[in-house]
Amino acid sequence: MGKLIRLELYNFKSYKGHHTLLFGDSYFTSIIGPNGSGKSNSMDAISFVLGIKSSHLRSSHLKDLVYRGRVLKTSIINGDGSATTNGVNGHANGDVDADGEVHNASQERNDPKSAWVMAVYEDDAGDEQQWKRTITNSGSSEYRTNGSVVTAQQYNEALEAENILIKARNFLVFQGDVEQIASQSPRDLTKLIEQISGSLEYKAEYERLKEAQEEAIENQNFNLNRRRGINSEIKQYQEQKREADSYAKKADQRDQAIVTHILWKLYHFQRTIEESTAEIQKHQEELKEHRRSIAKYEKNLEEAKQNQAKVGREVGKVERGIKRKEKETEERENSLVPITEKILLTKDHLVKANSRIAGIAKERDSKAENVKRPRKDLKTVEKAEAQWEAEWRKLGEKEGRALTEADLQEYNKLKEEVSKRTSANQIKASNLERQQRADEETVNSLKSKVEAIEYRIKKLEEEIAETNELKKQVSDVIKETSKEIESKKKDLKSLTSERLRSSQIRTELDEKLQVVLKKLSDAEDGRRQSDKEMRLKATIADMKRMFPGVRGRVSELCKPKQKRYAEAVSTVLGRHFDAVVVDDEKTAKECIQYLRDHRRGQATFIPLDTIQVKAINSSLKGMHRGTRMALDTIDYDKAVDRAMLHACGNAIVCDDLAIAKYLCYEKGVEAKVVTLDGTVIHKGGLMTGGRGAEHNARRWEDTDVDNLRKLAEKLQRDLAALPETRRNESEEETLQGQLTGLEQKLIYAREEAQAYERNLSSKQKELSHSKGELAKVRPTYEARFNELEELKENLASYQGAVSQVEDEVFADFCRRLGYDNIRIYEAQQGSLQQEGAQKKLEFRQQKSKLESRISFEEQQLQETKNRIKALEDSTGKDQALIAEFEAKKDAISNEIDAMSAELEQLQEQLEEQKTLYGKKADNVAEQRREVQKRSKNVDGTVRAVAGLEAEIQRNAAGRYALLRKCKLEDITIPLADDSQSLDQLPIDGITHGDPDAMDVDDDPDQSSFQPTVVQDYGIDVDFENLDDDLKENSDEKLDEELQTKITTLEDELKQMAPNMRAIERLEGVESRLKTTERDFENARRAAKKAKDDFQEVKEQRFELFNKAFTHISEQIGPIYKDLTRSASLPMGGQAYLDMEDSDEPYLDGIKYHAMPPLKRFRDMEHLSGGEKTMAALALLFAIHSYQPSPFFVLDEVDAALDNANVAKIANYIREHAGPGMQFIVISLKTGLFQGSEALVGIHRDQGANTSKALTLDLRKYQ
Repeated sequence: MGKLIRLELYNFKSYKGHHTLLFGDSYFTSIIGPNGSGKSNSMDAISFVLGIKSSHLRSSHLKDLVYRGRVLKTSIINGDGSATTNGVNGHANGDVDADGEVHNASQERNDPKSAWVMAVYEDDAGDEQQWKRTITNSGSSEYRTNGSVVTAQQYNEALEAENILIKARNFLVFQGDVEQIASQSPRDLTKLIEQISGSLEYKAEYERLKEAQEEAIENQNFNLNRRRGINSEIKQYQEQKREADSYAKKADQRDQAIVTHILWKLYHFQRTIEESTAEIQKHQEELKEHRRSIAKYEKNLEEAKQNQAKVGREVGKVERGIKRKEKETEERENSLVPITEKILLTKDHLVKANSRIAGIAKERDSKAENVKRPRKDLKTVEKAEAQWEAEWRKLGEKEGRALTEADLQEYNKLKEEVSKRTSANQIKASNLERQQRADEETVNSLKSKVEAIEYRIKKLEEEIAETNELKKQVSDVIKETSKEIESKKKDLKSLTSERLRSSQIRTELDEKLQVVLKKLSDAEDGRRQSDKEMRLKATIADMKRMFPGVRGRVSELCKPKQKRYAEAVSTVLGRHFDAVVVDDEKTAKECIQYLRDHRRGQATFIPLDTIQVKAINSSLKGMHRGTRMALDTIDYDKAVDRAMLHACGNAIVCDDLAIAKYLCYEKGVEAKVVTLDGTVIHKGGLMTGGRGAEHNARRWEDTDVDNLRKLAEKLQRDLAALPETRRNESEEETLQGQLTGLEQKLIYAREEAQAYERNLSSKQKELSHSKGELAKVRPTYEARFNELEELKENLASYQGAVSQVEDEVFADFCRRLGYDNIRIYEAQQGSLQQEGAQKKLEFRQQKSKLESRISFEEQQLQETKNRIKALEDSTGKDQALIAEFEAKKDAISNEIDAMSAELEQLQEQLEEQKTLYGKKADNVAEQRREVQKRSKNVDGTVRAVAGLEAEIQRNAAGRYALLRKCKLEDITIPLADDSQSLDQLPIDGITHGDPDAMDVDDDPDQSSFQPTVVQDYGIDVDFENLDDDLKENSDEKLDEELQTKITTLEDELKQMAPNMRAIERLEGVESRLKTTERDFENARRAAKKAKDDFQEVKEQRFELFNKAFTHISEQIGPIYKDLTRSASLPMGGQAYLDMEDSDEPYLDGIKYHAMPPLKRFRDMEHLSGGEKTMAALALLFAIHSYQPSPFFVLDEVDAALDNANVAKIANYIREHAGPGMQFIVISLKTGLFQGSEALVGIHRDQGANTSKALTLDLRKYQ
């Protein structure tokens, strides 16, 4: 593990400004200082930076942790906010905090608003990690790791990666926490171990699954009780079922009598129909001969149609091929647009790049000249220096005055005397002269360096200005290109939206057209009726033209309000569905006479003036939310209100069968009740179901067929009027190509801008570095210059003292030789040397300056060459890209030429097929005319069948009425094995059931294409069980006898009152039992799953908790022994943990027992303060050993310990401190901190009004 190497604080609590607590490489560091100095604030700083909440840091808000202005205890706050000393150790104003500081509200006006603490941590690899937490001006926290802002969760994860567990806080021991830990309750200790082990994370899931398990078990018990109650209910209904069975037996006898009566009547109806049908069959044979004569021509017509269709398919195939080829050609042409645009853009970019290369080449030449000039100047300086040296040597030989030997001896003797008298000053002056020469060289060197840096800064600023100008130009290009791209995108979006809108409209119209065509197809299917129904419709249309009072059929005059009512309404109307509504009785009679005269069949008429109408029972309305009167479910003209009221009556339409049963069986409603699916419950309670009215429901669509055809034609016109999408697609492709080119141009411009940005950033960094270097060198130069001036002044003072002595000693010597003083003579001899040194220094400075300039200009020249090379590489890529695009363009052009040739061939082929198709159409028309000529003479034989059909229809109507009665009243009659069931019988399949209807002769044409008009619906009655006497006897007296027997049985049934719903309810209860059994099984499985899930979480929680507890329990004994062991008591004390609940220990407490050496067992609260502290520390060290963090911080844990125990703690820490375990201890006990490796001293600077820190490495003194 790593270690904490330093802690940096800024305006945190008592630390004003920036402070550093340095721990270094010490593994045992003590923080010491007097009370009130701010030691504990360092503990708060460590806790704060590691993410501890402010409530644990002796503050209620984060802002309370920011440094606030404080004054000394002896200060008085004046009215203007200033502080003056009153000489009394009291507090005139403000509050005193724990560190002995006075807070004042008036000073807070100038206090800082933010603070931060940064911990610098060194990990195992030796890398530093910086964790920083800041209190912002708004009073919130900001977290940073290694300078990057992160969330609190990410910050916590970074700490956990180093095994610093904030939730557990097993590495922080605050002041006063030790006794609290020793005295905590067993449950608090359990919670602490849960936090350390991580089992606390499963607590919420544990409780949720436990609750889910209890609910699942409760649900299982509930379903078990339900099952028992249903079993007892079944026994009760089984008894009632036996009573119902007796009633059913008597009802079966009654039903058998009814069936016998019905079979007798059906048998005689059937026999009459069969006899008439045999006669009709003879006439049908005659019709076949006529049909054979025209079959040949019909066959020719069909062959002509097939040939025409075949040629039509070929025409369509060629047309589709042409469209497909045209679309492919157009797509390939559109694909040329973006390629052409890319070629133009790439060429444009290439031209610009070449232009830039030329511009930069000029810049390169200019910079090359800039390099040549200083080099030339350098050679000039070197040449001048050589020339001066030669002249200087010659000058030195000419200057100077020679002395005699006696004068020289005297000069030397006097010089020795001066040296004796001024030896001290001369030594100092000599030293100062040497130092002056050295300092002058240093100052001159620094001056040259400053001037070179200033020149470099000036040059960089010029280049930065130039680069900014180029960058601005590129930015303008980017803005213009972006605007153009936005404009193109808007145009493209407009075209796309228009195309999509047109496509959407086309799709919607096409979908609507398909729906309408589907409806037309369905309507045509529904209108494929028998010839008789088609002629009836034509007959009614003729009567409307001839008789003004004819309004039409009921089915045409009304329409369901909603489609879901169609089947129910058709069932309600029943036999009135095809009834004709007329204004008066006279019109009805005229229509009947017309039908007879023209043999146009028969119909039921409803005259509006004489029809008997009963008022609707208003009490039937609103009886249930799912019911409505049948009359309210249809739309109709108020003029035919009486006819609709007569047809619908008091019939009720229900949403489902359950509501219908409720009305009829529980409410006792005496009216016909019809459900939406066509099921009928009659007034007498009989129920009829099936799909009998589906045919009539569909026939409502007959009235909408014309509207559908008109709508289909309108939709087709709208589709044809829509614009072609090819033009828009071409424009889109062009815009897309231009947009692609502009985007490529934008990419190039952005890359160029980024290059300028990088170049600018590099130069700015270089400029910043140069300015920083200048900022460092200039103060040094100025300081050294000032020091040199001071040195010169000191030298002048010493030289003055020496000069006075020289003037006294050399006075006679100078007067004799003609010098004012000896220094003039010496100057003549030494001036040449000084002048030469000064001249050499100037030459060196000029050469240094020129060499720096040459180095800088060469660097700039190399950068310019690199830019030219990068642009030349870019132009090479652009040329290769242009060649690639040109190749693609040529390939696409070749493909377009080939497609155009294929398209011309397809056009020629289409013209040939259209010519052939016209010839086939003419042949079809000719064959159709031939068939029509030979199909006019088939009516004679058909009229002969008309009389027999009328008889068949009367008997068929009687047969249908009986079968309909059987279906409606749910009467079961024997049917043949291959017979259809009565469910296939429509409720109102024949319009002749009305006893008031008037019979007319049928149209002789109705049998011309059909052998018989009898519709048996596939129902074949089995008459095998009918007695032969009944088959032979058709007398009406026999009918009366059968009716009497039925009446007698019904009277007997009325006297019985069984619970007829017992069977139904028994079935319902048995069904509920199955459901309950299923629910119970589901509940049992759910309970098992909940138990398994809970057990899994329980085991995980127990495993984590038990692992931590076992480790801590094993460690606490040896640790406590180490802490309490001494020379006199080498065995130490004993400590252990006791678990109250071994099965689920986290639900109960854990007791901590500690027995100091030579003491008997006592509870923790009976131990002394020191003993509690030692026990608590042992527990803390044991807990920390489970998941050890890299450091352990203790705040004055030794407060309650005597010197002996303090020494034991110090020994323990020293023994365990090392790599992987760093101890930071805040202490006032000498016995503890004197054994540490390093000391961090905290003291109070009253003048600066802040806490300060000093670090001392004790290992140097150990």
